[in-house]
Amino acid sequence: MPIQLVYETHATTTDNEAGIVTGWRPGVLSSTGRQQAREVGDRRRNDGIAAVFTSDLRRAVDTARIAFAGTTVPIHQDPRLRECNYGRLNGCPQAALAPLRSRHIDEPFPGGQSYREVLAATEDFLSDLVARWDGSRILLIAHSANRWALDCLLTGADIEDLIQAPARWQTGWEYTVPPTGPPPAQPGRRSRSEH
Repeated sequence: MPIQLVYETHATTTDNEAGIVTGWRPGVLSSTGRQQAREVGDRRRNDGIAAVFTSDLRRAVDTARIAFAGTTVPIHQDPRLRECNYGRLNGCPQAALAPLRSRHIDEPFPGGQSYREVLAATEDFLSDLVARWDGSRILLIAHSANRWALDCLLTGADIEDLIQAPARWQTGWEYTVPPTGPPPAQPGRRSRSEH
């Protein structure tokens, strides 16, 4: 049976509020972020969630812990769900990173990784998820690059289009992971007719 995958972005951090790219730095939830994490719990505690998987970066872990405090829902950390490693640009202003994103779909950021590497790590994670959580409803709390990877792997979206689109936020995204796992990620850009 397919997995029903619910994705929620980690709650707002002090870096987010300051316009800073956190990348592989841990990140600290702001007071607004702690309230948002409680709201994730309000939305998801009675949503049939069998397990929560998060990035192992502090901002994602803290979001899950606050959201599911006092429950028996298991929370699992997985480094494959980390934000893109921007290397030397971790901690830089968001305005400085934004125009560089499309250059690093396949080429790693200096001292970091590429978006294609995030896609591969997310694909690997989903393959393992299918092997263990068949037919379950799973909550994933992670980062923007992981949501882009899910969109590519599970809806056929193009990574270049996602990176160039304005950032958007909503109260969760829902995906279906087929019992066979995600189809392999395409190595290059697909034409719009293939979407």
